[in-house]
Amino acid sequence: IACVLSGLPESIIAAACARSGQRVLHVDSRNYYGGNWASFSFSGLLSWIKENQQKTDTSDECEDWRKLILENEEVISLSKKDKTIQHVEDFCFGDQDSAEDVEEAGALPKLPIFGASGAEGVAQESEKECPPMESALPEAESQEPEKATGTKPASAMEGNDTEITSENESCHSTALGESALELGKTEAAPSEISAQEPKKITYSQIVREGRRFNIDLVSKLLYSRGLLIDLLIKSNVSRYAEFKNATRILAFREGKVEQVPCSRADVFNSRQLAMVEKRMLMKFLTFCLDYEQHPDEYQDYENSTFAQFLRTRKLTPSLQHFILHSIAMVSETDCSTLEGLQATKKFLQCLGRYGNTPFLFPLYGQGEIPQCFCRMCAVFGGIYCLRHSVQCLVVDKESGRCKAIVDHFGQRISANYFIVEDSYLSESICTNVCYRQISRAVLITDQSVLNTDSEQQVSILTVPPVDLGKPAVCVIELCSSTMTCMKDTYLVHLTCPSTKTAREDLEPVVQKLFNLNTEKETENEELEKPRVLWAVYFNMRDSSGVDKNFYDGLPSNVYVCSGPDSALGNDCAVKQAETIFQEMFPTEEFCPPPPNPEDIIYDEDEIAPEESGFSNSPETKPEPSTEESSSGGSTAVKKEDNEE
Repeated sequence: IACVLSGLPESIIAAACARSGQRVLHVDSRNYYGGNWASFSFSGLLSWIKENQQKTDTSDECEDWRKLILENEEVISLSKKDKTIQHVEDFCFGDQDSAEDVEEAGALPKLPIFGASGAEGVAQESEKECPPMESALPEAESQEPEKATGTKPASAMEGNDTEITSENESCHSTALGESALELGKTEAAPSEISAQEPKKITYSQIVREGRRFNIDLVSKLLYSRGLLIDLLIKSNVSRYAEFKNATRILAFREGKVEQVPCSRADVFNSRQLAMVEKRMLMKFLTFCLDYEQHPDEYQDYENSTFAQFLRTRKLTPSLQHFILHSIAMVSETDCSTLEGLQATKKFLQCLGRYGNTPFLFPLYGQGEIPQCFCRMCAVFGGIYCLRHSVQCLVVDKESGRCKAIVDHFGQRISANYFIVEDSYLSESICTNVCYRQISRAVLITDQSVLNTDSEQQVSILTVPPVDLGKPAVCVIELCSSTMTCMKDTYLVHLTCPSTKTAREDLEPVVQKLFNLNTEKETENEELEKPRVLWAVYFNMRDSSGVDKNFYDGLPSNVYVCSGPDSALGNDCAVKQAETIFQEMFPTEEFCPPPPNPEDIIYDEDEIAPEESGFSNSPETKPEPSTEESSSGGSTAVKKEDNEE
């Protein structure tokens, strides 16, 4: 198997193939794992911004590679220019007076001061810096907790982190909300101070603490009963990562941000709902859990929108708003009644498995998930090559099957199956493909959109569209305990399907929720809002849902994976990976659990290197470097009680 690019679907396929005994070569022209699913430190993101603003072409390093092509063969050239990212704009709103000559902690290059287009000022040397996920190869096994605590920041091991366990053990993991509250109590004093007068953060501090940031290119959460969580548990890949429960669901209504009661306890403890509303809400949510058993209550509205159906249920406007935008999280105009009921049921079924909300977030960012599957692939013999581009696919004219790839060194590498991310396909192959776009924004702010006693909140907020026909905007706010930003700051992700450029789509929402004014004299209303210190906007291609038949002239043994989609979860990537794997190996199980170490039988010729301490078996793993641990590149995992 030859996989080109290390995004989430490709990484899952590579892990599944390696686990089933296939030989896997995984190459990526970038110098980091994940592709458009990656996470970056602050300086790494500035380098990424500069790279995508300049859009430099990659020249061939080997001009005579065509000599390797035989007479009965033809080539399909691959694209050397990534066109999946467009309209990149970054802005610095923080105090820049002392930003000059400030270096990121642990980094060599200097980052000069910059204004409206900050990435233009990044020095060439910063491109040599590795982003947070930069390990030469994914680690073979997870660290022992005792060793991990010596290299990880202390906050990574706090009690509000979540271990993903099997269904039988999940009941022990539901105390996450309590531990989060305990954390809030311990930090009550500083949070009260910061709520009144936020600590002033300068741009130079952000640069200096740049390795504290792990900024995702794509913003997603994991449904606690979603396909990705099930796959992580089944394959035991969950041992390579830690997760934090999303602590609250928010709503934006009448110009204010409010917390939405989700669970039964939240509903009856809520002060914003009257007793009658609480009963209405509980009655409707109970109906949604088994709506299939009561078709007579919704079948007359199957051709109506979910919003129209809610109006017939005698719900107050505030309850309709909460259900539509914060629980079902669907469009007011495009979502049918059945789709809305399915989305509401999915939300409710995910409650209580790991906490008081349905969502989990991986510590150190979404970019950890592709790395976890890469790690599993490496454990079972997969080979990884970063900074290794591919020139073309070699196709046999007679059979029409792809036989090999030719890399930028002019090497010909043969394989039986080829996995290619769609960004590598040239325009001649994608002539019939019409791509959608995703609008993205990433903000660094000085306080939360809704201050509470605890600063350590992971929040999800859906902002309804201002005009009909426009999409709602999903806002995910991350605190420092997620290991994605420095202390006293918040990392805010905004996502929606594109109608214009990312800035045109998302800036109106940013202006509603945050203060963009850099001047000292601001209105009282603006002072109450969190202040944006730094922001970036960009559009990302959404190739999900494109059928392989739309790509012209691709051989039958070449499979195309899409990049990230605009949905909140990761179901699309998991479904795609499993479908491709089953097409290649219909009789093999998809990502079965790995064997226990004591069940592994070694060949005699492996005993000698094992005794000498140089074994590459799954039981042995190298110690991570201090730099890698501090940058958040590899995530330590607490072992379960019953794990050997």
